[in-house]
Amino acid sequence: MPEFLKLASVSDLTDGEKLLVEAEDRFVILFRIGNDFFCIDDVCTHDGGTLSDGSHEGCEIECPRHGARFDMRTGKAMCMPATKDTLAHEVKVDGEDILVKIKDE
Repeated sequence: MPEFLKLASVSDLTDGEKLLVEAEDRFVILFRIGNDFFCIDDVCTHDGGTLSDGSHEGCEIECPRHGARFDMRTGKAMCMPATKDTLAHEVKVDGEDILVKIKDE
């Protein structure tokens, strides 16, 4: 059973920011929206490109290569050309620590 890993501190992200971090054997993106934190894989499922260089607005991030958008809360693919969701990971905050449980699939 996967355990929670400390990936950042609350003070590392201000409202509306994202942070690329390495967790186990993959790169993930942490997002802060208000006092909520979310984490998804840094992978566009359309062609395997990275999402972390993409722009984000509200709760969606756009792939910089072909414009696919993903919901940062759930990993859900929101538009073409992506048809498959990217992985979303469980996040919890313990004091100042941002903890993430990395899903395998």
